[in-house]
Amino acid sequence: MLIKPPEGRTPWPRHPGLGDRAWLGQGEAKTQVTLAMLIWALLPVVLAVGAAIGFWVVYAMAVANGSVNITVVFPYISTCGSFPPQSCIFGQVLNLGAFVVVWISVLKYQHVREYGCHSALNTTGLVLGLLCALGASIVGNFQQSNQLETHLVGAFLAFAVGVGYFWVQAILTYRVTPRHGGNWIGPIRIFLCAGSTTFLVAMVTLHMLGLRSVAAGCEWALAMTLFLLFGLFAVEFRHVTGCSLRLQRPMPTHTHELVTASNPTLAL
Repeated sequence: MLIKPPEGRTPWPRHPGLGDRAWLGQGEAKTQVTLAMLIWALLPVVLAVGAAIGFWVVYAMAVANGSVNITVVFPYISTCGSFPPQSCIFGQVLNLGAFVVVWISVLKYQHVREYGCHSALNTTGLVLGLLCALGASIVGNFQQSNQLETHLVGAFLAFAVGVGYFWVQAILTYRVTPRHGGNWIGPIRIFLCAGSTTFLVAMVTLHMLGLRSVAAGCEWALAMTLFLLFGLFAVEFRHVTGCSLRLQRPMPTHTHELVTASNPTLAL
């Protein structure tokens, strides 16, 4: 079967003498690029959907085995994941999620740089994303029933720093050209960031007032909103065709001098 470009589009270049075989080579290359773009776009979607399902599975297990009693008080996420066997799933979900968040943060950082935005704000976003991932891992490994102080530090990094990370990404959305997703991606990201900030402030305030059930509801809403924000990265990542890690050895001194001498610079 020969793969040819759609009607009305400029034909792909053909090599002289190859005949119709050229169409097949170009088509295979185009298919590979499309597949790579799909894989990168699915990465944030898998994180958002997988983490959300994992949290609700932990909740269902905690309710089913009596670890929490929702007729008395609606539980926090960490309360559901504090007792076995669901604590094992809770920790695994957060550890895997933290790994994917690190990968997404680095990929998003490089994506912004590739479009010419070499700003300190982008570097700040990378640092906040890595801290958010660290916080998620801490929350998963230090349950509140075992090490409350460390658990709270992780929760702060995961939630508060995570909200800050997405505010940085909302600002960067308006600094990157072209803006993938059109005019709607910026307002939606800002709306979700405002919602996550509201849920975060409400959760802390209501917890201090002793309204634990409502505060726990705000925590669940905050987590789901952050997952939506991560999933929204699929809009930008569907334009990524590849990602590679390149290691470069330091150039010997004499070689560096030869290269410098052969590439003189002009004074402006």
